[in-house]
Amino acid sequence: MRKRNYIIIGVLTFVLVVALGVWYFLLLGGLSGMGSPTGGRGPNYPYFITTEPMMVKKIVLPKGTKLTYEEQFFKEGQQDRIMNEKKLTIIELPKGKTIDWGGVPVYMIAKFFNPEMRGFSVYSDFSQLKDEKKTKFIEIWQSCGSDLGVLIKNQDDWTFNTKNIANVLDCSVNFQRYFKEDAQQQQLLDKLYNESKKVGKTK
Repeated sequence: MRKRNYIIIGVLTFVLVVALGVWYFLLLGGLSGMGSPTGGRGPNYPYFITTEPMMVKKIVLPKGTKLTYEEQFFKEGQQDRIMNEKKLTIIELPKGKTIDWGGVPVYMIAKFFNPEMRGFSVYSDFSQLKDEKKTKFIEIWQSCGSDLGVLIKNQDDWTFNTKNIANVLDCSVNFQRYFKEDAQQQQLLDKLYNESKKVGKTK
């Protein structure tokens, strides 16, 4: 009799735990959709603000750089310690700060959202560029937009390493590899890629 009661209690406890788990995730999903016209506020991605200069993705970053990571269980908002570099999605420098990327002042690097695409976009601040440092690569980049998308071989290296850059995928929304039938777009992106390799040889 006592053994049967233990079994019943065990089964009821299991059912209760499962029910609470389902309720929790339904509630969490509902709350995450509040405040958005599309019904999805989006996850509160974990991030870390660097407290000292450090190297991430082979780039030396200044203090105050914001590192944003992929969505992870039980990790939301600001973290008190740096997280796994392989989960990194965005490097955002402090306001007014930039790093040199191929001779261009860059304030943000963001990994492509599509996991099948190995690469990232770099966001330039041409207002901080000195005219005497302009190259053909910079001129073409500046002529088509502020952000540049590149495909890479090694995802652990986000530097301007032309041996790691496999291709230039886009320049802002104006020039995209996707539009293969548009010869003008393809030619400009080809020029960008070829000129980037020339810059790489001089570094």
